[in-house]
Amino acid sequence: MVVFANPFTFTSRHHRRSLPHSFVPQSLSERLVRDMLFSEENTPESSPGISRATTPGTERDVLFDPPSPLSDTDGYVLVTGGLGFIGSHTVVELMKEGHNVVIVDDLSNSASDVFDRILKTAHLHFARTGKRCPKVHFRNMNYRDVPAMRNLLDSVSLPGLQNERRSRFIGVIHFAAYKAVEESIRQPMRYYHNNVVGLLDFLALLDEYSVRTFIFSSSATVYGSLADGSKLLREEHCVHENGLYVDVDGNTKLSEPGYAGITSPYGRTKYFGEAILSDIARSDPRWRILALRYFNPVGCDVEGFLGEDPKGDPSNLLPVVVKVMTGQLSELSVYGDDWNTPDGTAVRDFIHVTDLAKGHTAALNAAQTRQIPAGFRTFNLGTGCGNSVTEVVKAMEGVSKVIIPSKIVSRRDGDVQSSVAAADRAKNELGWTTEKNLHDACRDTYNYLRLRTII
Repeated sequence: MVVFANPFTFTSRHHRRSLPHSFVPQSLSERLVRDMLFSEENTPESSPGISRATTPGTERDVLFDPPSPLSDTDGYVLVTGGLGFIGSHTVVELMKEGHNVVIVDDLSNSASDVFDRILKTAHLHFARTGKRCPKVHFRNMNYRDVPAMRNLLDSVSLPGLQNERRSRFIGVIHFAAYKAVEESIRQPMRYYHNNVVGLLDFLALLDEYSVRTFIFSSSATVYGSLADGSKLLREEHCVHENGLYVDVDGNTKLSEPGYAGITSPYGRTKYFGEAILSDIARSDPRWRILALRYFNPVGCDVEGFLGEDPKGDPSNLLPVVVKVMTGQLSELSVYGDDWNTPDGTAVRDFIHVTDLAKGHTAALNAAQTRQIPAGFRTFNLGTGCGNSVTEVVKAMEGVSKVIIPSKIVSRRDGDVQSSVAAADRAKNELGWTTEKNLHDACRDTYNYLRLRTII
């Protein structure tokens, strides 16, 4: 039994499962959020089939009604998978930047009440700034459902020249992909169907409606076995066409298409996705495509309403740590202590999810303002610093004052020794850098945990 320091007292595991799915303490700031949610002046526009705020944590049948066309003439950013961990945080940051958003998510790895929590987070921000909150709509559907997506695109299309459809979608941020490395090894066809075939169909549909600004959710897994070395991973280490670059040693080197030892079908789907996007952009200069290679997202929004709540067994480190802290797991499995690292555990570049989300807004802005030339460009989103599994556990123990039991087990298939980003390209070309560190991520995760479990 894990013992929590006061004031976080937990009873039996059965009692924990009976807690409300979403609990919001009634502090002054959060009563303000509640009041804002019911204000007609500040609540985002809504129509049948599009959810709007109600009481926190309430499941609403309106989420599942047939959608109706969006009735206004404003521009929107389309976010697929926008109720997931990274997607939901990105939606909030887009709204803070003044963007209206349409979320498409089939709830396969998320919950409908995340939409309420997006609203609460956004409204708290705009209550403080005194600015009007942009509109956000949610459509419960799979991005691979071409008829449904066509209906959505029709609802925001405008007449164009020479029978070309124009859309009020100013760009797309595409998160809707399966992402568990270990699962992809067991179910490769499922991953190729969703992540590759689905991407192809989606791009063809967007092209019909002249939506050609595309931000792609990629991954550091495209670097494959290069991550087993000690050097920072650079975008030039995995490319889709020839190019010259100057390495850190000052020597000019040639980048050639290909990859070195990608260790899972998941990683290959991301590499193939990038290759497809690169070829499309090369063939049609009207496309502006940015592929963002994530390292290891952790933490949550500082307000504590949004967090990482994967369905099923989580594969990322911090959600597993949380399950141990809350008694859902008895101990943390550490996959190997014999890696060639300072403490023997694997090293990763852990980036706060809010920083990661802001990387998407920077990428969208760069594409819209033509900072990035037409075509395809990859960017690492990471801190440039690595932390081991042991260091992450110690950081969370330090923040929470909770002991996290662990055991050493054999290495997992698909794992690599070290994966740390070189992040200078994003800094120089997108004007983006990280602002938060591992301690911030652990603190914000613990704050989210408190808000979700206190009674």
